[in-house]
Amino acid sequence: MNLLKILLPLLLINVSCNDSGCCAKPQNNGQVSQAKIKNTQKSYGYDIGDIATDFKLKNIDGKMVSLADYKDAKGFIVVFTATHCPFSKAYEDRIVALDKKYKSKGYPVIAINPTNPEKYEADSYENMQILAKKKGFTFPFLLDVGQKIFPQYGATNTPHFFVLENTSQGNKVAYIGAMDDNAQDPSGVTKRYVEDAVDALIAGKKPKITKTKAIGCGIIR
Repeated sequence: MNLLKILLPLLLINVSCNDSGCCAKPQNNGQVSQAKIKNTQKSYGYDIGDIATDFKLKNIDGKMVSLADYKDAKGFIVVFTATHCPFSKAYEDRIVALDKKYKSKGYPVIAINPTNPEKYEADSYENMQILAKKKGFTFPFLLDVGQKIFPQYGATNTPHFFVLENTSQGNKVAYIGAMDDNAQDPSGVTKRYVEDAVDALIAGKKPKITKTKAIGCGIIR
């Protein structure tokens, strides 16, 4: 009984989805201290300054897409997002706006669905196509077949954002975490982490904030 009292609060800390796809409702994203993030990060995945390996994944139009296809890109906004997750749904319009704002500036959005569709049908390839058409996605929406790419990046939630800078060494990770500080209410956003990071890179500077905690549904394996 004492062990249960200790474990129960710990189980309630993380926001995640179970195999039934049940997610908690979006809550506000507070900025988390860089030290705290460093101490709680997984032992796998990219860190700031790492070079991201390219991938080749199937897009909703049936074509295979890789970062190398974007010859003129100055960098990328890679977001791991799902079709079923309330947090992902809360950001769909914001991600479309993000792509429209930065694609012409050399930083297109690349969205990847990391969910195992065999475990959760709502994230099937067909449902991805339906969502993309309904929301007017202006960017690739790729399926991480075999779930090989999201562990490389270290994505733990949907949505989870990675800003990459195209350098002579390769696509260098410049920012990891949440898009902004308010998942629930777009009008209540006070900090735009992804936009600030991309703006800094465009200006030839390093982002002031390089890591925040990604708030969302746990990725279903």
